[in-house]
Amino acid sequence: MVALDTIPVRADERFDAARVAEFLRLSGLPVGDLEVEQFPAGHSNLTYLLRSGAWEAVLRRPPLGPVPPRAHDMPREFSILKRLHPHFGRAPQVYVLCEDASVIGAPFYVMERRHGLVLDQDLPPGWTPDESLHRGIAESLVRVLVDLHAVDWQAAGLGEIGHPDGYMRRQVGGWLDRLSRSRTSDIAGLDRLSNWLTDYIPTSPPATMIHNDYKLNNVLLDSEDPRRLTAVLDWEMATVGDPLSDLASLVVYWTEPGESDAIMGALRSVTSEPGFPPRDEIIEMYARFSGRDVSSLGWYLAFAYFKVGVICQQIYFRWFKGQTHDTRFEGHGVVATNLIQKAASVAGLA
Repeated sequence: MVALDTIPVRADERFDAARVAEFLRLSGLPVGDLEVEQFPAGHSNLTYLLRSGAWEAVLRRPPLGPVPPRAHDMPREFSILKRLHPHFGRAPQVYVLCEDASVIGAPFYVMERRHGLVLDQDLPPGWTPDESLHRGIAESLVRVLVDLHAVDWQAAGLGEIGHPDGYMRRQVGGWLDRLSRSRTSDIAGLDRLSNWLTDYIPTSPPATMIHNDYKLNNVLLDSEDPRRLTAVLDWEMATVGDPLSDLASLVVYWTEPGESDAIMGALRSVTSEPGFPPRDEIIEMYARFSGRDVSSLGWYLAFAYFKVGVICQQIYFRWFKGQTHDTRFEGHGVVATNLIQKAASVAGLA
């Protein structure tokens, strides 16, 4: 029986469950025959529900087709979660890493399954909009981000995963390079925006552990009390870096009424529904809970829009080149252009 939050595995994203089961048994996990289902959400790495009797786990692997250098690095993500979990309990516990691509065609890792509710684009059936509840969810989301930024990353053994000095400058250069390698058409004003992002990089606050893709649909909410977060998911871009870049990412994905379809397209969030606090209140919450100065956040917001635009362009590029047949990605090229132009607008260039 397929779980409520999963679907049958898509035809071109299947793998040999018997080979995975054999690998897991050899790794000491209590696995017999495996049932495999797929989590349909997400636009990057692929995730699957593994079930053997009462035992459940989640398998995570890179997307199909060629991937950008150093992207979708399963061993790195596994190592981060293994070290972070004891210090930040909302990061799932990992069980085993497989670097032998012959098993399913790519490296993968297996982790515990956390149960919870994902709020994505629409409110769940039967959900009654409630301003107090929606504000409580927002506050919990921000508090958990502040908790992550408070992790002693050196004590957790995470010092080797990133180089915080010059972090934002490397980020700008790296994402400009990613865009150049995935371009499918010209984007008006891109050179001017690229120069602005490079020339006006602010001074970063002290480095923290950062998720680098922190947003509402990357967390699980307790189905009994959605104000409580049961897990933070999708750690592929986590590193040690600038905490304001995490806040900016959250704010950009926190879409507001009237802008979702025009700017974010298929990436719009349920936060545009009635009762969720606006972006400026999310920023105020973070400043109050963390004590950090957020006066330079404007630059970070422009960069966050640009970065999400590049991510969409990379996803569209895979579809454009026929490396994936997931029809959700066909419109990502237009969304990418809109987001990059939004970045220019936030920067005051358009």
